[in-house]
Amino acid sequence: MKTNLKSEIDILKLWRQLYQTYALLKRCEDQTFYEYGLTTEQFSVLVAIDYFTGPTKVTDIAKWLERSTNSISMIVDRMVKAGLLRRVRDRKDRRVVHVINTSKGENALKPAAQASFKVIRKILLQLSYEDRSTLISLLGTMKYEILKYLNPGVDIEEVKRNELEQAANVKEWLNEYGLPSTP
Repeated sequence: MKTNLKSEIDILKLWRQLYQTYALLKRCEDQTFYEYGLTTEQFSVLVAIDYFTGPTKVTDIAKWLERSTNSISMIVDRMVKAGLLRRVRDRKDRRVVHVINTSKGENALKPAAQASFKVIRKILLQLSYEDRSTLISLLGTMKYEILKYLNPGVDIEEVKRNELEQAANVKEWLNEYGLPSTP
């Protein structure tokens, strides 16, 4: 099979651009969350628990954040030590352990979410509505291909249904955190 050199170079440029954008976005988040005594990972865990609205298993958090259970478990350990989370055993099945946000975690979450959204909004509003829609579609296509690569048996249609369900909660989440729901 003959490869097109320009196409191969474009693929490498795109990969590099995606990587650099991710790294810079993470630095923005780290800087923003640091002001509230959180890391980006801690903020993500607090948001996940808030999304599930109550005691949540580490496996559910890991799945929602697309991370390994082991990495989330290590983050949770540090958050418990920092007083951001508490572990609670399930009363019906003592083998099951849930984590919940403490008042310290809850008090950090809302202002950190507001500050983060302000930064992300400022960045993304530089793109037109059409460009944002196109970017959402393109990144979604990439994400589905990555999911198929990592888990060849994944049901992409089920993933899409779950995403639609989560998207329905976005406006409610924006309102809960006092974030603007319109540009």
